[in-house]
Amino acid sequence: MTIPHSSERTPRVDGPPRTGSQSVERAISVLYAFEGESRSLSISEVAGRVGLPVSTTHRIAQALVRGRLLARDGHNSYLIGDGIAALAHAAARRVDIDAMAPHLHILSSEIRITASLGVVEDHEAVTVYSARPPSMFCDHQLPGRRTAIEDSAMGQAIIAFGQRRERQFSTLPDISESRRRGYSLATADGVTAVAVPVFGADGQVRASIGVQARSVRLNQNLISAIHPLMRHTAEFLRDVADIESSVESAVLPATI
Repeated sequence: MTIPHSSERTPRVDGPPRTGSQSVERAISVLYAFEGESRSLSISEVAGRVGLPVSTTHRIAQALVRGRLLARDGHNSYLIGDGIAALAHAAARRVDIDAMAPHLHILSSEIRITASLGVVEDHEAVTVYSARPPSMFCDHQLPGRRTAIEDSAMGQAIIAFGQRRERQFSTLPDISESRRRGYSLATADGVTAVAVPVFGADGQVRASIGVQARSVRLNQNLISAIHPLMRHTAEFLRDVADIESSVESAVLPATI
């Protein structure tokens, strides 16, 4: 699981112009400004998050609306568009979210904490899906969409229980301890995250299940209580999920 860092939330485009690529990078930055939001954002809010002038941000937003990647909400506010949902659906089919989601929701209902599925891509932990509990939910339970492996309990679990050559070249300090206790652990900014590996039918680690919450709640007693349930869910995912070792795109509507 990942511990979110607000300063890493929205990619910024700095430095001198980069010919045609700058426009693409700025559009990506604008889209990431909506990450984790369930409400519309004004154009000034988006501009502030990406560090661009309001006029430039407005032009980019208009282009994204025409491409159905953003949608207008009132006179000067925007939401994620249905084009993003269509792209996300294609990515979801690659990791068989339909098969995995029910098990994640059962787990989240039992432990009353959001249960997330993560994979590793390009040296980052990527949150593929998060199942919110029906009660006792808070924003601290939601991991970042993409996080450096060393800052992610989900990423650490995949590396710690992966192939020997991956562990050999890893600089993660807690691999041996993670393997001994059966789960990885990460704590930052008053939030604790725990993750267990998900193995594929071939015995290789394909993903991980993670939960996170405020440390005052997710203490060692609660970790000891929920760890067996997380492992049990991981066993179910081995049977029902065809998880690829590399996910080309995992930008999903990752919370339900």
